[in-house]
Amino acid sequence: MSSARQERAQAAKLPDDDVIAVLLRQHALIRDLFAEVRDARGGRPRQEAFDALRALLTVHETAEEMILRPVATDTAGEAEAEARNQEEKAANQVLAELERMDVSGPEFDALLRRFEKDVVAHAEHEEREEFPAVLQECPETRRRRLGGQLRLVEKLAPTHPHPRTAGSPTAQWVVGPFAAMLDRTRDALGRVTDR
Repeated sequence: MSSARQERAQAAKLPDDDVIAVLLRQHALIRDLFAEVRDARGGRPRQEAFDALRALLTVHETAEEMILRPVATDTAGEAEAEARNQEEKAANQVLAELERMDVSGPEFDALLRRFEKDVVAHAEHEEREEFPAVLQECPETRRRRLGGQLRLVEKLAPTHPHPRTAGSPTAQWVVGPFAAMLDRTRDALGRVTDR
């Protein structure tokens, strides 16, 4: 089982803008955010930590599906890429369920624990199967270009789960920009009304 420290150490061996380095650093941050949600006391701090986790997971998975997954299909194989897409689709559904729950309730805690295990297992599959294949098959210049594309897509990606589009790179390209616009408006309005 890898850890946030190991993921950051692996990322440090690659150029900062390499797609695999970017994703490894995000995997580490996702682990950190899960711990932050678990450790947060009080409704508002816990909600803020969960909102940060939710937004990062949604953006991260969307960008993986749109940028990494087509490359992984060619390097790691179609079955591997499709398995990761299906895991992301299932995770998106659970994330949407968590988003509707009270973060201070015991049901939230139980589902969050199961969800964290699934997300960590998913990340470890990517790190064992997809990432090495991409590193081996794609030259550094292409991986750096993919890293730039990934960061751009993340700026335009939805920040809330959309289970109907999750798991489908095509749906992400078609519906994602519109969902992102709505999500980012919703987020901005929420910040204004929370003051």
